[in-house]
Amino acid sequence: MSFTLHDLAATINARAAAADGESSYTKKLLDKGAVHCAKKFGEEAVEAVIAAVDDDRTDLINESADVLFHLLVLLKSRGITIQDVEAALGARTHQSGLQEKASRKSD
Repeated sequence: MSFTLHDLAATINARAAAADGESSYTKKLLDKGAVHCAKKFGEEAVEAVIAAVDDDRTDLINESADVLFHLLVLLKSRGITIQDVEAALGARTHQSGLQEKASRKSD
């Protein structure tokens, strides 16, 4: 049995709609707002980077799961779906990653 990002997004959506912050970590995060969700995502991303630098495979897998969860919660907090992100990725497939990056505004 496989578990997909779509399954995770559906779980997040269900908990956001039906749970309360006392019984659901997802709902608790969402109740604190998008800024809090963004900070949590950032914390998890840093932990994943540290695991990668430390060459800790198991920790990197676990931290990656945390990153994906917190990213989907952050997206939910801003009303963005996984399908929105997939559409953006799909739109980029007509050119190489280097071409796509070059076409973006530079900072």
